[in-house]
Amino acid sequence: MDALHSLTLGDLLRENRRRFPLRTAGVCGGERWTYPELDERVNRLANALLGAGFEPGDRVLWLGQNCHRLFECLFAVAKIGGIVVPANWRQTAAELAFQIEDVDARVVIWQDEEIGDAVREARSSVSSAARWLQHDVPNADGPNTEGRRDDSYEEFIATGAPDDPDIDVDPFSGVLAIYTAAFGGRPNGALLSHFGFILENLTVAMLQHLDSDAIYLNSGPLFHVGSFMTTMATFQQGGTNVFMARFDAEEFCRLVDAERCTTGYVVGNIMDRVVEVNRDGQYDLTSLRLPGTPEWNAMVSAESTPWSRNAGGYGQTEVNGLVTFRGIGGDHEGTHGRTLPLAQLRIVDEDDHELGPGEVGEIVVRGPTAMVGYLHRPEINEHRQRGGWHHTFDLGRREIDGSITFIGPMTTMIKSGVENIYPAEVEAAIARHAGVAEVCVIGVPDAEWDQCVKAVVVAVAGVEVTDHDIIEHCKRNIASYKKPRSVEFTDALPRDVNGMVDRNAVDAAFGGGGYPGPKRTRG
Repeated sequence: MDALHSLTLGDLLRENRRRFPLRTAGVCGGERWTYPELDERVNRLANALLGAGFEPGDRVLWLGQNCHRLFECLFAVAKIGGIVVPANWRQTAAELAFQIEDVDARVVIWQDEEIGDAVREARSSVSSAARWLQHDVPNADGPNTEGRRDDSYEEFIATGAPDDPDIDVDPFSGVLAIYTAAFGGRPNGALLSHFGFILENLTVAMLQHLDSDAIYLNSGPLFHVGSFMTTMATFQQGGTNVFMARFDAEEFCRLVDAERCTTGYVVGNIMDRVVEVNRDGQYDLTSLRLPGTPEWNAMVSAESTPWSRNAGGYGQTEVNGLVTFRGIGGDHEGTHGRTLPLAQLRIVDEDDHELGPGEVGEIVVRGPTAMVGYLHRPEINEHRQRGGWHHTFDLGRREIDGSITFIGPMTTMIKSGVENIYPAEVEAAIARHAGVAEVCVIGVPDAEWDQCVKAVVVAVAGVEVTDHDIIEHCKRNIASYKKPRSVEFTDALPRDVNGMVDRNAVDAAFGGGGYPGPKRTRG
């Protein structure tokens, strides 16, 4: 695309510097930056990366919690044609090691507080040629795993010139890679483009009534696109982003009170936890516009928006978050609303032929908000993007009024709180245990978390293995939230006529259920 008609995330920051020169762009740990100050730090980081040999398409891997420095990394790589990859900091050392190798970053930025031990263990187990920077100290005076001293992020950024690098960047190139849950046994990094981000941001801002007065508290993890959507919509409107490392109810209340935040990442039981902490009214939360429970509403200044009246929709990381919104188009028959006005959605059969209203098939999506592809996965990309459509592997139905009902994943997914857990990944971990002959992982209903993970295991004949053994094995190999809460042993798993494990029969026999969507159509 020629420069005259190009628009990237870097361009948006350049323009926010011009149109909002006095407005606060970011707040983190008591420090704050105006848009010109943010842009200067971004320029310094971009030039420091170029000085370290960074080239278009190179990656910066972020191994840390929420911080303004991740925000800076996104815009720095946006200005020089790179990609930032925020890792799930809750992962085990083994999972982090996989991601370090898979991303193959030019620069890795890591955090010592809370996750340093896991990062060091992961780093010691892989071969990484990346430049490593520690972000949570002014000067990283501790040695790395090879005995050499890592630079600090602030030392590194200080080496860069404040001038804009002024490099032409393709707005349809990937700028952010977010690793999805492991539906096929390993995670994959979905590449999201500049232009896709920009269009998604406009829809989110419209539905949430975000403007330049918006002050968004980044209380949700920025390795989830669901949190990133409002972060970027707030930025694009010229608002202020406030960062907290991880959710803590007391800190949430303190920051809302101190910074007069108008919105935040509030899902699941977060609202209840905030209400409990602030029962005595110690903190003034009246700046928040988000409606909720009666107790919550008594503390805030709830406003009605299309999002608050009808929140949610259907989406996945691969389509930049949501591709349908319940807040679009008024009343609708479908459970998940209507397609945003910047994408196409079809329901297709197994031969990719479009189905009519009322017929259940796979949801496929096309448009700029669809991912560019998975990082380093050419074979999967070819299959998932065949025919010029992104195949979601999810089942849905278009209703007679044009709205969409999401039925459920074509491959089973367990929803525990805000986390998506794919049985294939948990099964792959459990199968590596020497005492396991076969395993089927299911979700069982849970009053607090929607579902919890259960493993149904066939033990190797003559080998003694306990539920404690299986759970501890999982804790060593996958993130703790993915481990089974319970394990049940059986002599054999039920099978269908093709000899495959019959997941529906396993659910029926061992208490499975509560999967996302009205029902699970396929195992």
